[in-house]
Amino acid sequence: MKPVSYEDYLEKTMTMDVEEARTLHQEMLEEIGDDEDGLELYEELIQTANKYMGFRSSWLLWSREEKASHDESRTACHNSLIVKFNQLARYLKMQGKPAGWRDQLGYEEDDRYNRKRIGDFGCWIVFVNSINAR
Repeated sequence: MKPVSYEDYLEKTMTMDVEEARTLHQEMLEEIGDDEDGLELYEELIQTANKYMGFRSSWLLWSREEKASHDESRTACHNSLIVKFNQLARYLKMQGKPAGWRDQLGYEEDDRYNRKRIGDFGCWIVFVNSINAR
């Protein structure tokens, strides 16, 4: 495996730098606030993001054969993560919140790279939770 850096990531198409991810996450958390239903949807999102992060964090370590055997499950988990983001945003909009963070992530119907950005953002949230679990 070739070691990679944050700078390697930033060179890819439609990435999300730390400040953008931090800002979007903060907007999301502020909109959820103490809303019990919003918090429940957020927890479901976190659970799905944790599963997805497992696939992502192992991807560079896996052989071609391992990638092939996990690809269908990874894609299904990624799809579920996108659904969880959409559910949370839809709920917040129903509560009168702008959920502009969701629009800023983009929609895969508009550009296929937005799918990657959504996955990146899910991994960001897992990262934040991970460093807070000390």
